[in-house]
Amino acid sequence: MATEIRVPSLGESVTEAQVGEIYKKVGDTVAKDESLLELETDKAAQELPSPVSGTIAEIAVETGDEVEIDTLLMTIDEGDGSSQTDKDEDKGSAAASADSEPGKAHDEGQSGGKADEGKGGRLIEVNTPSAGESVSEADVGEIYVKVGDTVKADDPLLELETDKAAQEVPAPVSGVVREIVVSEGDTVAPGDLLVKIEEGAQSSSSASGSDEAADYGGGQAIHGESGTTASRDERHDGEMDGAGRDPAPAAKKLMAENDLTKSEISGSGKDGQILKGDVLAAIERGKDESSSPAPKKESKPAPKRPQSAPDDAEREERVKMSRLRQTIAKRLKGAQDTAAMLTTFNEVDMTAVMELRKKYKDLFEKKHGVKLGFMGFFSKAVCHALEEIPAVNAEIDGTDIIYKHFAHIGVAVGTDRGLVVPVVRNADQMTIAEIEKEIGRLGRAARDGDLTMADMQGGTFTISNGGVYGSLMSTPILNSPQSGILGMHKIQERPMVVGGQIVVRPMMYLALSYDHRIVDGKEAVTFLVRVKESLEDPERLVLDL
Repeated sequence: MATEIRVPSLGESVTEAQVGEIYKKVGDTVAKDESLLELETDKAAQELPSPVSGTIAEIAVETGDEVEIDTLLMTIDEGDGSSQTDKDEDKGSAAASADSEPGKAHDEGQSGGKADEGKGGRLIEVNTPSAGESVSEADVGEIYVKVGDTVKADDPLLELETDKAAQEVPAPVSGVVREIVVSEGDTVAPGDLLVKIEEGAQSSSSASGSDEAADYGGGQAIHGESGTTASRDERHDGEMDGAGRDPAPAAKKLMAENDLTKSEISGSGKDGQILKGDVLAAIERGKDESSSPAPKKESKPAPKRPQSAPDDAEREERVKMSRLRQTIAKRLKGAQDTAAMLTTFNEVDMTAVMELRKKYKDLFEKKHGVKLGFMGFFSKAVCHALEEIPAVNAEIDGTDIIYKHFAHIGVAVGTDRGLVVPVVRNADQMTIAEIEKEIGRLGRAARDGDLTMADMQGGTFTISNGGVYGSLMSTPILNSPQSGILGMHKIQERPMVVGGQIVVRPMMYLALSYDHRIVDGKEAVTFLVRVKESLEDPERLVLDL
């Protein structure tokens, strides 16, 4: 029976997509849930899995084609689509079993890779994926594998950095890495060849468990079979033992290069996972300690400084900016050059919100499974103010003003890669609990490097919380093409006059930067006053006042 593969629904307001990479060709066998091709929309790129196992009978589109929802993409003749792959894997398993017999592993290990050829299948090319609209190239970041490594399907092979974000390229099949055609720092375009994998193959070192254990330097992610993994762990004195997740691949490589173990590093990722930034921080701490002068054993006159001090150039370090950092710089400078930016300030008494949090935080967390923070209150207060002052939620497009009758609130998050702004979509229709949950999810994804293009597109207004770093006041820069950004700051106890009496209150300065081309001063000040009123009297948020 033939099964037609058509363009699925792509989400709210998305009516068409562009065909990206096509992973199969006519005659190829596929297994259920195996990726067939990639579809790119103005929101994100997504892979389309096969709903059945079978053989590709027809491919009705080509890379680059514009397709609408329900357009025919492929036809699959149902059957045992994974049979060839299974046969290859069965052969590999049989060969592996043979290798485990006495003498065979050693003989084949000396045969110059013949065992790999016998176990393997076709060479699969791993190309640079499309990274979304307007992204035409990327830089090769960390490479997690080396030639000869055994990988499983979906294991990360390397990292690509674009001007939008960093993403890992997974292995499309299980097998052995036969060729790596790029190096760290190379610039590649969508479709460029990155790696070749021999499908279904197993490295001779995986079978013997000796060569790889002897040569292992820790500069790769652990993707081998359980025996290989165990030998690697033993070589690192139990580094992978204990609770918590394994370090991220980039962190693991850096740890091995600098002879660091998990016990020497505090992980800041999900479940305590060690990230690359954690390793860099540990290395920096080590440099500081090693550079500290040793205590003097006896008091002697300090030696005279050499006549010729090192040149400043010798003490400089030149590092290429990542594409994400280049984009941040370009966008921020572009906002200054384009918009007529102006900032207005106010201050808010946080007493009511803090007392509300204190009173209900335990009950809130018990019911909703998330802590009650400040961002939920601020996001709701902003949504209420945007309804009254729609110009702050608008953007300029040529000679037109586009008013957004919805609130997609961007939340600026600082990461070790730079500033990212994931978006809480339709925040105006969410409860405080729902907003807190979504902000928590986006924050974890940002720290773990798992944000998608869809997570960071479509924002209409941005909130930046410099207070978490101790900032008392700032003038935030617009996130183009948005027309407003709210800056939160440190809560500081200050003497205030209330009812003719001087009292100590927890105060926060608020800053609203806005585009004066479409937002008048009266509107900006009114917007900020409405935010202040909602936070000083949180019941207004509940009563929609």
